[in-house]
Amino acid sequence: MRPRHRIVVFDASDVVAESRFWADLLDGDVVVPSWSDGRWHSVHVDGEPVVGVQLAPDHVPPTWPDPVVQQQVHLDLEVDDPRAAEAEVLRAGGRLLLAADDLAAPAGFRAYADPAGHPFCVTWGEQA
Repeated sequence: MRPRHRIVVFDASDVVAESRFWADLLDGDVVVPSWSDGRWHSVHVDGEPVVGVQLAPDHVPPTWPDPVVQQQVHLDLEVDDPRAAEAEVLRAGGRLLLAADDLAAPAGFRAYADPAGHPFCVTWGEQA
């Protein structure tokens, strides 16, 4: 059996805000399946795996990089223009967690959190 990467799922106490964030950031569309009763949203982006958001009323956001509440999963998003990417992340409702590298560096990464507190990284250039 060869598994295929089809979907990444995030827990969130506010599925609307979380799915809208990922749709805005990835230029996708939010789909609410009729079977979900609003407890599940899918973000569809042409040619990419689906981002799922499922209702978790008691979701506790990770506090990474502080280890009190460990991260559960994170995405690395590769971009060509880190300045534009950071502006888009912040405009969409994300927040900066770790400015590991200067945005003018030829290669690097920065860590952000989505509205539910899930960390993700934006990378650029050659990551050796």
